Amino acid sequence: MFIYPNIDPIIFSVGPLAVRWYGLMYVIGILGGWFLARRRAALPGSTWTALHVDDVAFFCAMGLILGGRIGWVLFYGIEEVIHEPVRALRIWEGGMSFHGGIIGGMIAVAWFARTRGKRVADALDFVAPMPALGLFTGRIANFINSELWGKPTDVPWAVVVDGVPRHASQLYEAFLEGIVLFFIVWTFTRKPRPQLAPTGLWLLCYGVFRFAVEFVREPDTNRGYLMWGWVTEGQLLCLPMILGGLYLFMRAYRLNRPSGNYLMSGSGR
Repeated sequence: MFIYPNIDPIIFSVGPLAVRWYGLMYVIGILGGWFLARRRAALPGSTWTALHVDDVAFFCAMGLILGGRIGWVLFYGIEEVIHEPVRALRIWEGGMSFHGGIIGGMIAVAWFARTRGKRVADALDFVAPMPALGLFTGRIANFINSELWGKPTDVPWAVVVDGVPRHASQLYEAFLEGIVLFFIVWTFTRKPRPQLAPTGLWLLCYGVFRFAVEFVREPDTNRGYLMWGWVTEGQLLCLPMILGGLYLFMRAYRLNRPSGNYLMSGSGR
């Protein structure tokens, strides 16, 4: 077993200003996604330019941050915000919903597409692999902040927190939602696929991975289990992703519409 080292969430501070691991990890995730998108756009046959990537990265960053915070308020922190409204603004203290970030990011991508003359489906497909790095760094930030721990366990790889061995559910999610999800979607999108197939695959895989980890993750204290003594809010939020992703993926191959992200993409095989 591994004893949690109680990492200071503040990297360094200068007077009242503090640089936190949580914020740094978000910056790394956004910049990493931008870098990967630039590489993908530079490939022969891509219909995306470096300027397109710069613009969509900005839109996505705003959508993820705003959506993540609004999602946390609506899904998990509404009681805290009602009691202390200014809590909604203190984003540096943590409190981000990945489901809210996903919704905000998708809305931002759709807005980008409408204002840049691209099809929404193509824009969503292009950025599909990119959030994985942010999901990875975000979960590492949760681990550093010592939040969102898993249930008590006696498995050999448990992390001892305040004397209690627990599942490091943040690291499970970092591996599944970050590394594994990125590998699946990045590999899948290395060649043209039917329109909306990458988006559907991403939604399906993220939903399944998150749903599975919820079984070993402690539910939020202000939510608990919502039904049957085991269903969490995170699992309920994942169900539309799983069903919607499966539907989009199957529909994409049934319609077989070519992707607009590649020149002369043909049938999208």
